[in-house]
Amino acid sequence: MVLLGFIYWETLHYLETRTDMQLKQQVAYLRSLNQEHLLVALNDYVILERTNYNAWGLFDAKQHWQYGDVLQFPAGLKIDSDSVRLPTEQVIAGPLAPPTPRLSVIAAHLPNGQILVLAHTTRIAARVGNIISHAVWWGVSFTLVPGLIGGLILNRGPRRRIRQIESATQPIMRGDLRQRLPVSHRGDELDRLAAIVNGMLDQIERLMGEVKGVCDNIAHDLRTPLTRLRSQLYRVQQELSEEDPHTAMIERCAADVDEVLARFRALLRISELEDRRRREGFVDVDLGQTLERVHELYAPLAEDQQLQFELQAEAGLIVQADPDLLFEALGNLVGNAIKFTPAGGRVALSVQQSGPGTAHIEVADNGPGIPEEQRHAVWQRFYRGDGSRDASGHGLGLSIVAAIAKLHDFELRIEGDGAGARMVMECALRAQDSPALA
Repeated sequence: MVLLGFIYWETLHYLETRTDMQLKQQVAYLRSLNQEHLLVALNDYVILERTNYNAWGLFDAKQHWQYGDVLQFPAGLKIDSDSVRLPTEQVIAGPLAPPTPRLSVIAAHLPNGQILVLAHTTRIAARVGNIISHAVWWGVSFTLVPGLIGGLILNRGPRRRIRQIESATQPIMRGDLRQRLPVSHRGDELDRLAAIVNGMLDQIERLMGEVKGVCDNIAHDLRTPLTRLRSQLYRVQQELSEEDPHTAMIERCAADVDEVLARFRALLRISELEDRRRREGFVDVDLGQTLERVHELYAPLAEDQQLQFELQAEAGLIVQADPDLLFEALGNLVGNAIKFTPAGGRVALSVQQSGPGTAHIEVADNGPGIPEEQRHAVWQRFYRGDGSRDASGHGLGLSIVAAIAKLHDFELRIEGDGAGARMVMECALRAQDSPALA
């Protein structure tokens, strides 16, 4: 478009320069004629010049009209000077005016004192302008339209591959480090980036596997000698009488060993839950029935703690899950709520549909609550908040809940404004048209 615009400007400049030269030559010729031959020559000049438009006018020394098509002396036109471009309506008005916005006009004194005005426009310049304008529009059409269509077509491939990469990263973000980004045969920039990320995932998976293996091996290897130690303490305890002063010390040692064994069992349990191959055993689970089982199991404990234990379960909410693991996670949440709620308090267990395809499970209490700055850390292993350091436990219960929720792709969060805590679990319901798992 810039090139065509430059050509258009240069062409018009050339044609206008030629027009000015012609006007000067015509004025010089007409000034040499006498009055009788001048009028004949001017009329012939208009009639014979069919490719262009010409007009003329003769004025007296006071610029009063005498002859010609130009009926009034154009304002702003200097006599005996170069030609100028003036609006057509300023030179010729009415039905005689040509269909062009501007005219080249020149004025000169004749030997007899009259003033001659010549107006000229070239159709060649207008034609060239139209040709170049059409070329610009056709150029835009043949460049912009195919360019946009081609860009959309070429854009579909990368966008499709980005969607594939995004789909592949979802399991990785959920903790499945076995997944890899797709790599095509093209070997372009996206493939090189995917290969780099896959290499990084290989290293991360290897390092995580080594760390996990070390922790699991430590927990597994120490469990055997600790179990033997617990058995020996039990036998020593059986041989001692109740009056023996060492009996109480042996009981404390056995309790400490039991606590260590419980922690090792919890660590191995979390490691087992992080293996996503357990998803292969998922079945349809009714959330309402699961909550009823949890309520039935923990109702006596809440009664012993003098707590009000409420249940509100909406029927017909089906999820795909491991029923035992889901029961264990909800049991841990309810057990924690009962443990930290003072006597006379209230614990509420509820489930309801919160949106299209989503169920909202909530365990609420009016205990001390969890500070907002600690809500992310309580899901980590061995973390115990300031308010729970004196309570029994080893800081792995909520870690197990988090591992179970992660295995099921459930969202887990803590809410509350300080007057109690609300443990919320958002579950994806099974679609109505999805086949039930056996």
